Amino acid sequence: MSKPKSNLKPKSNNMKTIIVALMLCLVCSVLVSVAAVGLKPTQVKNASLDRNKNILVAAGMFDPATDTNDDVAERFKDFDVEIVDLNAGTYLDDDALTKVGIPDRMNYDASQAGKNKALSEDLGANDPASIGRKPKYAKVYVKNDASGQPEMVVLPIQGYGLWGTIYGFLTIGSDMNTIKGISFYDHKETPGLGARIEEPKWRAMWSGIHSYDENGAVATGVTKAGNPKDNWVDGISGATLTSRGVSNMIQFWLGEQGYKSYLDHLRKENGQTLDKAATTPVTTAHGKEA
Repeated sequence: MSKPKSNLKPKSNNMKTIIVALMLCLVCSVLVSVAAVGLKPTQVKNASLDRNKNILVAAGMFDPATDTNDDVAERFKDFDVEIVDLNAGTYLDDDALTKVGIPDRMNYDASQAGKNKALSEDLGANDPASIGRKPKYAKVYVKNDASGQPEMVVLPIQGYGLWGTIYGFLTIGSDMNTIKGISFYDHKETPGLGARIEEPKWRAMWSGIHSYDENGAVATGVTKAGNPKDNWVDGISGATLTSRGVSNMIQFWLGEQGYKSYLDHLRKENGQTLDKAATTPVTTAHGKEA
């Protein structure tokens, strides 16, 4: 006589399932880690290329429409990398860099230094650009002429826009007053509105305007869209907060808390002054929309 079939189901092996899942997670973690380590050099190289490209764009030495990555490497050789003490307005030599805790000028990142209390200072309520902490030292890029005098300096800038921090570069000409160009390379602004700060047409409006008046006060910024003002750049329609953020950023970094001491020092060193002829407001030609 056959035995009746049991209605009991075989017990599931929970431990085996857990072990398999853990092994799968471990394998995936190892694969992800290997991929991350393997891609790191490429990511660092691409980040450096993008930074140098934006420096050249701000300096008017690179056209993304016609130039190539090979042009970036060749043209960037014309620049010297310097670290500036923002309070003193002077360069730090290698010994001074070591003393303040910057072992390598080439790899120094001022935006990351803002997270280091030893390398930055809390702005408190005096923070028009909304950056929280200001780095004590900035990395600048200097292009000298044949006689060894600064032909232009490219200054990293940052400030809060509508949705987040905007990062860019501002180039000042040999008189340490006239703006040659500007570029923005990292932001979270709205496409079609605030993101238009990247457009060549809007960036071109900055070229030729003056940073300071004859008394040394910051003399430029971004106006309300449709309200032109000599030596100021017309804001972007529909992007009031982004325009205001860029204006605050420009005025902060050209001011006493930013690069003013440095630019004053270079101007004095080269026997230049902010006379009336060099600070006469520039009439900018642009319409209601950038």
